[in-house]
Amino acid sequence: MSTDKPVSTLLGFDYGTVRIGVAVGQTLTGTANPLETVKTINSKPDWVRIAAIIDEWKPGALVVGLPYNMDDTESEVAEKAKRFARQLNGRFHLPVHMIDERLTSVEAQRHLGADAETSGELDAAAASLILETWLNQ
Repeated sequence: MSTDKPVSTLLGFDYGTVRIGVAVGQTLTGTANPLETVKTINSKPDWVRIAAIIDEWKPGALVVGLPYNMDDTESEVAEKAKRFARQLNGRFHLPVHMIDERLTSVEAQRHLGADAETSGELDAAAASLILETWLNQ
């Protein structure tokens, strides 16, 4: 009899006030892939698009990056990211986990190259790194 966690799909989010990166991953492989970047509407999440992504992928849980500064203090966006996580839980009734996302955007930029910021890939790639970090901890 196995005591392993059941195989589950998860969605990861790199919250930002302009864009929210989204990635999909699974517990079996511990890997994640960038999905898309969702633009905010008047600095608020595009809940219609996020609901469509959740409906399509049917995740067992959600993971949101919590932005920290290098001195271990929460960044100015941290409270907004926490609010986003609470809203995800309230709207979709799924478990929401938060994880330190420090340097994920820097790492994503390094992997994608200089044009990533303008192409919109960076946020989804950062979400993928956030999700993989959570899956592998």
